[in-house]
Amino acid sequence: MADTRTNAGLDNVSTFKKIFSWSYREKIFISILASGNLATTQSLVNSLNDIFEEKNKEKSKAFFHNLSLFDITKKVGIELKRTIDQNGEEGQKADTSFNANLILGGQVKGEEPKLFLIYPQGNFIESSSDNPFFQIGETKYGKPILVRAYDPFMSFEETIKLMILSFDSTLKANLSVGLPLDFQIYENDSLIEGPSGRFETGDQYLADVSSGWSRALKNAFKEMPNLKLARK
Repeated sequence: MADTRTNAGLDNVSTFKKIFSWSYREKIFISILASGNLATTQSLVNSLNDIFEEKNKEKSKAFFHNLSLFDITKKVGIELKRTIDQNGEEGQKADTSFNANLILGGQVKGEEPKLFLIYPQGNFIESSSDNPFFQIGETKYGKPILVRAYDPFMSFEETIKLMILSFDSTLKANLSVGLPLDFQIYENDSLIEGPSGRFETGDQYLADVSSGWSRALKNAFKEMPNLKLARK
């Protein structure tokens, strides 16, 4: 799930999609979520469009050689670093305003689905039982609910509800994150895009979850014991 707000100052706020998906010959499916510089991510997405659509068959063939999701993630990381380096100086004087972070998830036929976090430097880490999910962008307001409520056996519907609650906390605390919210599901071994959608301002389910969570928090707060202060 991703929000759609980008901004270059308070007077330059726009809405852009931040989830992108590709499939290749019924052998691979990947989705990428992006945060950071919009020009960097759009340039990267355009490059991946060319590769997955095989506009240059030799380049596509080389990209998918020895097909594995780990190798593809490595190549996406290299492409991300190359894109950033084209726009800013390298080394200690590099302009971080061109940086972007990516979450890449998907599956190659014959492998288990995997999830990776890709850094602007091109390196990456894979999710694990100790670190089962990733966040990029503004994370500090929405992470606590994920940490407390995450369960690996959640249904897709429960997972979407949890992500909405996480975003709801961020939306109320930080203007750099805004509606609409896009979501996409991938089902194991399908190798195609699963159910997806967008929660717009005024969406009834979004409003019900947000208001219901507020009421639940207030009720839980009231049920907690008060501190007994010693008074003179």
